[in-house]
Amino acid sequence: MIEVSHLTRVFRTYKKQPGFLGGVRGLFRRDFEETRAADDISFSIAEGEFVGFLGPNGAGKTTTLKMLSGLIHPTSGTASVAGFDPTRRENAYRRIFALVLGQKNQLWWDLPAIESFVLLRHIYGLPAADYQQALDELVDLLDVRAKLNVQVRELSLGERMKMELIAALLHRPRVPFLDEPTIGLDVVSQKAVRQFLREYNRKHRVTILLTSHYMADIKELCERVIVIHKGRKIYDGALDRLEAGSGSRQKIVTFMPAAGGDAAGLAAFPDDWKSRHGKTTRAPDGKFTLCVPGENIGAVSAEILAAGPVALDRAAHRQRGEDDPEHGCTRGEHRDLAGVANRDREQQVGQGPEQGDRQDDPDRGDREAGDRGPATAASAQIGRAHV
Repeated sequence: MIEVSHLTRVFRTYKKQPGFLGGVRGLFRRDFEETRAADDISFSIAEGEFVGFLGPNGAGKTTTLKMLSGLIHPTSGTASVAGFDPTRRENAYRRIFALVLGQKNQLWWDLPAIESFVLLRHIYGLPAADYQQALDELVDLLDVRAKLNVQVRELSLGERMKMELIAALLHRPRVPFLDEPTIGLDVVSQKAVRQFLREYNRKHRVTILLTSHYMADIKELCERVIVIHKGRKIYDGALDRLEAGSGSRQKIVTFMPAAGGDAAGLAAFPDDWKSRHGKTTRAPDGKFTLCVPGENIGAVSAEILAAGPVALDRAAHRQRGEDDPEHGCTRGEHRDLAGVANRDREQQVGQGPEQGDRQDDPDRGDREAGDRGPATAASAQIGRAHV
């Protein structure tokens, strides 16, 4: 149904120098900056598939959809949708696809939505019976019959998006391209739109390419996802496999052994101390850094607490989202157990405050977690930090 081969789009942007003199210089000499919005993208989508198209802002998702719709031409590469070349913009092709841009309006702002629908009927040359049948089905699925005669400007954002979907699907397109159709909607409206899209895809077996920044949309509607980053495709496959890969990311845990303890305490963390759950390194200042699988955070916390006390150092507690090649970890989170783990350990051996001292204690929940045992307490602390 959709075949994309080495699709590339390069935008050339004029870089104007500041000030009046910069404008004058631009008359004689101009500097340009090239941006590869889509860079050698290739994929294939079968008829009836519902595919999620993911990536951060500026990754090239909307640019790719616009090329598939024929709104912009690729710099290089080819695309075919249902046997049509989008760059030729044939009328026959315009009748089989629809493009919904969540941040753009196609309805007339000062008119009721029903009048826009009637106009679209004539633009597409739909027979009256086919138009009415499609309109009734879409209006009932989206539950907006009571709003058809209300000016578009008076509709809520969720109601307006439902009307946009009706306008895009009135002519029964075989290939709807949906660019963030739930953007800005409340949870209830998002759910209604997802239910509609799921039912519409099931009933008509249309091929849908969906972009969204809400993972709830992708999880509920798509079994396959394509991920692009900085214009390049970095993943194409099953959603569950992508989630499984991200769920097993490495975590970075740091802690400093408590100073000033007795000989037994100092011996708890010798220079060659190693965790059983992952790579362990020790810095010259004595701080340990562990790189462990995310699912082992609880076990690592229990292991550290069982070995000995750690120093109280809340300032080092932070999160890191980028790679940490120094410790052999990628795409992980950085957690410092200092203080949190130490309080848990104190509570286990009965060194915490008396019950009567807890009334106004902001750390009461942290200490009470210790009553559940070292593994559970540490897991609770780490888990709360990860939320």
